Amino acid sequence: MGNSLICKSKKDVKEIGSRSKRMGRSQRKLQSEEEYLQKQALSLALQQLQLSQRFDGSTSKRIGSTSSRRRNLSDPFSNGKQGKKDSKLCGADVASGEANVQAPEFLENLKEKKFVLVHGEGFGAWCWYKTISLLEEVGLSPIAIDLKGSGIDLTDTNRVNTLAEYSKPLTDYLQDLPDDEKVVLVGHSSGGACLSYALEHFSNKISKAIYVCATMVATGQRPFDVFMEELGSEEIFMKDSKFLIYGNGKDKPPTGFMFEKEQIKGLYFNQSPTKDVALAMVSMRPFPLGPVMEKLSLSPENYGTGRRFFVQTLDDHALSPDVQEKLVRVNPPERVFKIKGSDHCPFFSKPQSLHKILLEIAQIP
Repeated sequence: MGNSLICKSKKDVKEIGSRSKRMGRSQRKLQSEEEYLQKQALSLALQQLQLSQRFDGSTSKRIGSTSSRRRNLSDPFSNGKQGKKDSKLCGADVASGEANVQAPEFLENLKEKKFVLVHGEGFGAWCWYKTISLLEEVGLSPIAIDLKGSGIDLTDTNRVNTLAEYSKPLTDYLQDLPDDEKVVLVGHSSGGACLSYALEHFSNKISKAIYVCATMVATGQRPFDVFMEELGSEEIFMKDSKFLIYGNGKDKPPTGFMFEKEQIKGLYFNQSPTKDVALAMVSMRPFPLGPVMEKLSLSPENYGTGRRFFVQTLDDHALSPDVQEKLVRVNPPERVFKIKGSDHCPFFSKPQSLHKILLEIAQIP
């Protein structure tokens, strides 16, 4: 009986020792995972801090000087779907991949280093965070504007009725520029109407205007007409659309518009990384309908003298390649660039390809 108890005791000690080892390993694993999560959280917090420091009021501003940096830029924003090669298609430039971009030497002597980034419907200055970082890395000065009632601008979108009101943050910025200073304007989606409006009123302050899958309409046209190419009959849309907002009451014309989240994902972000989609889902706002319903008045001596470039997105579900082709055919720009595999938001889905195109346009004499 004594020997039996001794054997049992030894067995218990071994089991206890084994359990202790397992618990030790488990605790070390948990501790390791916890440390990893803490590092990840710290990294995200630092990224958020850096991003928030770039925004002052309703304008994103460049911090410090990066012109002395010279290095190869691998894409820190890759969604894993990008290739490696650039090719030519139909005589236009096609960026098909997300290859590394090296800071070109010509940027040192580039006269216009300020890029003013204008968002599209529902977005804000925040959507350009990748483009801002990439442009800063090569010594350029990107500035992202929150249009009226967008991003962190607190204006009620239901009170923004005209394109002039909607574009005011942009036109105020251009008006305050020194007389001898020019900028490169970049506009996305319906932000293209703001670019055209700015070209008409401040053509002397704009060296180039880059329309990124944007509403580059001719005089007498409405930005809304471009989207009607996709949406169908305006009468049916205005009567039956459940996405319209009636800020002044149901008996008055609609004042705003906002798709539901699932529609937004399918239309805008069919190729974008999930993290960027998540960012958009918590950041997008309804956008005012009045500005896109307004006919543009554009003159040959102002708008007509501006240097316009168009960037087509070839996997776009919001503004199809066919509609974009029609835009450039009816209102021809100086040059057309195309990005393969990009959805309606190349600043998310193909940031390096978009960046490469912006640099190429910047160096055009």
